[in-house]
Amino acid sequence: MAIGVIPAGTGNGMIKSLLDSVGQPCTAAYAMLAAIRGHKRSLDVATIWQGETRFFSVLMLAWGLIADIDIESEKYRWMGSSRMDFYALQRILRLRKYNGCISFVPAPGFEDVGEPMSLGVESCIEPLKACEHGYQGPNKVDLERLRWRKLNGPFISIWLHNVPWGAEHTMAAPDAKFDDGYIDLIVMRDCPKLALVSLMSEMNNGKHVRSPHVVYIKVKAVVLEPGSRTNDSTKEGIIDSDGEVLARGKGTYKCHLKSLMVYNKLQIVMDQGLATLFTPV
Repeated sequence: MAIGVIPAGTGNGMIKSLLDSVGQPCTAAYAMLAAIRGHKRSLDVATIWQGETRFFSVLMLAWGLIADIDIESEKYRWMGSSRMDFYALQRILRLRKYNGCISFVPAPGFEDVGEPMSLGVESCIEPLKACEHGYQGPNKVDLERLRWRKLNGPFISIWLHNVPWGAEHTMAAPDAKFDDGYIDLIVMRDCPKLALVSLMSEMNNGKHVRSPHVVYIKVKAVVLEPGSRTNDSTKEGIIDSDGEVLARGKGTYKCHLKSLMVYNKLQIVMDQGLATLFTPV
């Protein structure tokens, strides 16, 4: 069943990506016309899991700076969309870095990024436990034959993106494709604050991925192991997917609220073309 997307949210990254791909403005009228015309295209879906808990993502997953801006800026929601820019500047001036590790299966052409895994996939990825009803998620078997690599922190930000636009004015992953079977990984490990301000301003056209402070690659599967802030081990971070909080660590914004997952190791695998969207052409 195809899904029609209407720009009625804060970011509208999915419909922006669809309409921008054919040069159309991101408006409700053009989005409705796309659904009425009935053209369809496939969309990759990521399965995120931790033990018996799973979450299906079609847009993005963020940890670090991007997640902090997205979630913590909610306290300034009265400012409208400008809350993002306002809080981004606050977070850059008082920049946080996080300990942690990310392991991944690189797409062809990115096999030299990071360090090779020394213990193999069995130490990296855990089985996706079967659920009683519904979609089971991608099969782990294929991953056992692939080469895993890793990047160690500290990190400023880790951002996984399925389509080019994260919001109407944020081209997060300019090389992302709707159904190539990979997810784009954007990593920032170290960056001077002044350069980071410039880098954030370039997100409206995707030029930030060209920065020497950014690692930008495509991956098939990811294991994220988040840690505490480098300057305060009593405080951790937030993991955000498709605008929803998956996990809140200690000392984070609204950390008293229950979240779907705990702030610990989680796993992501892409399933190529699992969903179908109405598209302009």
